[in-house]
Amino acid sequence: MTVKIGVIGAGSISDSHLQSYSKNAEAEIYAICDLNEQRAQEKAKIYQATKVYRSYQDLLQDENVEAVSICTWNNSHAEIAIAALDAGKHVLVEKPLCKTVTEALQVEEAVNRNQKVLQVGFVRRYATNTQIIKQFVDSNDLGDIYYAKATCLRRLGNPGGWFADKERSGGGPLIDLGVHIIDVCWYLMGKPKVASVSGNTYARLGNRSNVKHLSFYKAADYDPDKNTVEDLANAIIRFENGASLMVDVSFTLHAKEDRISVNLYGDKGGAELEPALHLITEKNDIILNATPQTDSASFDFVQAFQNEINHFIASVKGEKETLSPVQDGVEIMKILCGIYESSEKGKEIQLNID
Repeated sequence: MTVKIGVIGAGSISDSHLQSYSKNAEAEIYAICDLNEQRAQEKAKIYQATKVYRSYQDLLQDENVEAVSICTWNNSHAEIAIAALDAGKHVLVEKPLCKTVTEALQVEEAVNRNQKVLQVGFVRRYATNTQIIKQFVDSNDLGDIYYAKATCLRRLGNPGGWFADKERSGGGPLIDLGVHIIDVCWYLMGKPKVASVSGNTYARLGNRSNVKHLSFYKAADYDPDKNTVEDLANAIIRFENGASLMVDVSFTLHAKEDRISVNLYGDKGGAELEPALHLITEKNDIILNATPQTDSASFDFVQAFQNEINHFIASVKGEKETLSPVQDGVEIMKILCGIYESSEKGKEIQLNID
């Protein structure tokens, strides 16, 4: 039996969901919903969806829909996820889980009372290279991972539109890009309990719409005059086991080029996830740099998304447990909100995570 899927929100990220569902023989794209009904109709035609809805409430009342992908603005994630769970649907919600820790806890309560699958869209967890490193971590080849460092810097890349509207997005590069690299480090470090965060955010450059001869992705509702989010964030995250994670992310920065790096350091070895997969270890008093042979040395977005959707369908059918449950979404929201709070107050924030 196929799982009938409803996709809520027909913006750009929905294509990744729809394309992946269309390639999964156990999924059926049944309904598409968007406030812009024409956009929903266009996507329904492409992906041969049976139903089109303008309101997510109407979609959730459709008993044929068994599971939903939430691809809307961040400020509506919690509201729609809770409504979907209470309507008896399984949920895949795009990252971040929501905008606030309070909302995150409310979503977690809804998962607990309905006993449905909720998968947070931490797509990098599902990437082949991440799972390769996870195997080495689980077999203790890296030993105790006590330090991680992650960077995702764009020199020019504020998408504008809802991404640049703090009310709808919850923030800028930290909540849009940082969420991915913070999460994948935390996941590979064994999800240690967070003790404190100290962060800084800067809004010095805006969206730099004045720059010529260099193009970048722009949201459908891009407006060069509207920007209320940070353009750079950095943080140090301390964990109860003594490990630490340093991170910096930007939408725009006076940097020579875009840069992404994700590194883990243990007492037996190290690993580099980005920009390319490498393992570093020591044998016979010699340092060895090993390069696992894979189809893609760096993050393969299309394949990772397909893995994520396949895993969600398997979880809905009771064949697997999700790799990114609601509890992890809550913890990451505590970290993200803690960084914003630390920057606002100019001091380290203690986080007592149960």
